[in-house]
Parts: sequence; C-alpha cells; structure tokens
Amino acid sequence: MMSQEQNDLITRIGPKAPAGKLMRQYWQPAALVDELEGDRPIRPVKLLGEDFVLFRDEQGRYGLLDRDCPHRGADLAFGRLEGGGVRCAFHGWLFDVEGKCLETPAEPKTSKLCAGIKQRAYPVVEKGGILWAYLGEGEPPAFPEIDCFAAPGQYTFAFKGLFECNWLQALEVGIDPAHASFLHRFFEDEDVKASYGKQFRGASAGTELPMTKILREYDRPIINVESTEYGLRLIALRELDDERTHVRVTNQLFPHGFVIPMSTEMTITQWHVPVDDENCYWYAIFTSYTTPVDKKKMTDQRLELYELPNYTSRKNKTNDYGFNPHEQKHETYTGMGADINVHDQWAVESMGKIQDRTREHLGSSDKAIIAYRKLLRAEIEKVAGGQRPMMSLDADTARSIQGPGTMDGIGPTKGWETYWMEVDVARRRGAPWMAAAPADQTEPGSNVIHLPAAE
Repeated sequence: MMSQEQNDLITRIGPKAPAGKLMRQYWQPAALVDELEGDRPIRPVKLLGEDFVLFRDEQGRYGLLDRDCPHRGADLAFGRLEGGGVRCAFHGWLFDVEGKCLETPAEPKTSKLCAGIKQRAYPVVEKGGILWAYLGEGEPPAFPEIDCFAAPGQYTFAFKGLFECNWLQALEVGIDPAHASFLHRFFEDEDVKASYGKQFRGASAGTELPMTKILREYDRPIINVESTEYGLRLIALRELDDERTHVRVTNQLFPHGFVIPMSTEMTITQWHVPVDDENCYWYAIFTSYTTPVDKKKMTDQRLELYELPNYTSRKNKTNDYGFNPHEQKHETYTGMGADINVHDQWAVESMGKIQDRTREHLGSSDKAIIAYRKLLRAEIEKVAGGQRPMMSLDADTARSIQGPGTMDGIGPTKGWETYWMEVDVARRRGAPWMAAAPADQTEPGSNVIHLPAAE
C-alpha cells in the first residue's frame, strides 16, 4: 500500500510541488488550434494549477501570458486584441506576445512607466493541431520525432475532453491492458467496416475477428512491461489457441502520454494534462497511415458527446453517465453506452478527485501501473537533484525518439515477438508521408525490410 505522503508526491502539480517541477520540464498542451479560430482568438487557460491568457495577435503570432494584468490585476482574458497585442479592458495597458508593455495610455506622454513593465510570457508552438506551452525555466526541450508529429496535417486529427479528476488516475487507465476486457466489453459485435473513428470497434490486424470479440472472450491477458528510452512498452498477449495469439502493443510516453493502436489504419497519441490537482484534459492526436483523416466525420462523432467551448462530456456524474440497467444486462458491461470515453470517464472520476491510493490493493495485472509509478518517482527525484529528466530532450536526442511501435493483431503463438514488429514496420513504412526504408534496412535490389531490434 501507498502512504498519503507518497500519493501526494506523485499527484500534486502546483509550481512548488515536486511533480509540478517535473511537469514544467516539458511542453504541455494548452489548447487545440481550433479553439483560437474565429473572430476573437483569445481564451483563458488553466494549466498545471496556474491561470493564463492564450491569444493570437493580428500578425498570427501566439502568446501565453499570466492572466492578471500587472497594473491592477484585472482579467486579460477579456482584453481587446489590437495594437499588436492584448489590451486590458480596464485601463488600456497593452502587451505583446512576449509580455512587453507597449502602451500605458492613461499615463502622461512623458511617462517611462511602460519601459519597466513586463508581463510574464511563455513560449507557444503549434504542433499536430495542438498549441503547446512551456512553463519552465531556461530553454524549452525539443519535440521527439514521433509519428503524430512527423505526419502532415491532413493525416492527423486533434481533439480533447475534460475529466474531473487528478491527471494520474486518468493516465493510469490508459496504461492498464487488463481493463479493456471488462470496462469496454460489448455483448454483440458490430460490422467492423463501420468502425471508422471508433476505438475497439474494428478488426485486429491479420484477421476479420472484431477486437470486441477478442477482448470479451479472452479476459486474462499475459502482460509484459519493458523499459524504453521514451518510457514503457506494454505488451498484452491473449492466447486464442496453440497456433494463434492476439498481440496488443501500446506505449507509455513519459511523462503523461501514451501511444495506442486505434485500428489497422490509425494510432492515438494521448496526453493527460493537469488543469490543476483535481481536473485534467486528455488531448489526443489521431494519426492515419493510409489516407487523409476525415476530420469532419471525426469531429462530428466526438461532438455527439462533448460540448463546446470547454469540451465537457454530456454524460457525466450529474446524469449517472447515461447509465441504463437494461443496457448493462443485454448490451454493454457498464450500461453507459458505446463510447469508451464515457466508460473511462466514469472509472477515473468514480475514484474521487484524487484517488486515495492508501486503500488500493494491486495485483499482477497492474504491473504497468507499478512500473510507471516507480519511473515517475525516480524522475521526480532527478529534477529535485537538479538533473534533466527522461524525455526532456535536446535536438540530437529528439531525433532518436521515433514511432513508437504499436500493434493490435492476431499472430503466431510462437514467434509473436517478431510478428508485431513486422506488422508495425510495414504499416509505418507504407504510409504516404513516411520516408522510404533506409538502404541499410533493405537487401540490394529488393524490397525486403530488415527489422530493427525495436522501434
């Protein structure tokens, strides 16, 4: 069991908290690019327990500033976008994307007050349909060259949703290979051809078997956890018979992300970003390896559940997440509809705002949770000791973090270790946006791919 002190160490993310200092070593998703579209590209953002205003100026530059005006503390999120920045609606003080004070119009013309005023500003970059902010000290790290960042915009789709709970319990559901056989169990299988944009509704690679059937009928996976340079690789094996095994390969992307297969065509790279200690947003980039993403269809599917402007779920604790006892008996394991985001939301929010881990009892199927918490504590200690943590990358190291490999398919019971890599490499190398296989991975005069030891 865990002590309360240990639980606080790995969950609290304020500026002075040990985990908060760790989180400030990384770029953090602050908003979707779409949120700043329209005629007023400015919005308040709460991130890692702090309040900011995010905006796009008249030149198209993005800025993130502390939300309180340094004059009298009024809310800059209600400011006017003009004059090369955001102007406070209280007295007209004007700040650019770097926090420089451009005007203090109520002051005498000879006043030099403006020259000594600077609002705290933070770097913002656009990547994968998300606006990323760096809240730490010093030079920001480089981004890894993972698939969701390497793919052109037409092959990716970004979305987000609010969970009213601590970020850690939200992340942990995503790195738990066992829960899908129960929480996301469907008693009947749909036509896999209608599964576009839906997780766990398609067929596993190499077969016409729906993922839902496999998860339902084989609910005791063997789980392997491997340490990697980016975090953890998780492999769940469900042996169908002596010849065939279902292999699902997912990844924990440190500090608070994961990469999972959505279908034979797509992966999901998802981050669980702390708003504060008791709320978080999941941000996801869906990456296609075949054809451009149907962004309208993906958006429409998700807006059936999520309400703008805050991306809150229509099914939530106020309406029991849409629970229906007849459905629970005949259609789904939870009785909460077909959208697995609702299932996850119920599971993590039902634990409380911050899960009391002093009361939990972990089993062997929780080995990924145990490994991640150990890794998290180690990296928190690194930062406390003045060291650079895992995945806070320089430009050279960032180029070495690629992929990472994912797979969901039926392979040979003997030889699954190379099977999953073959499927992943073939899919990634075959993507229209992926560079051709390097010369040292092919036979002279042939198209045979030599597999690396790991992705």
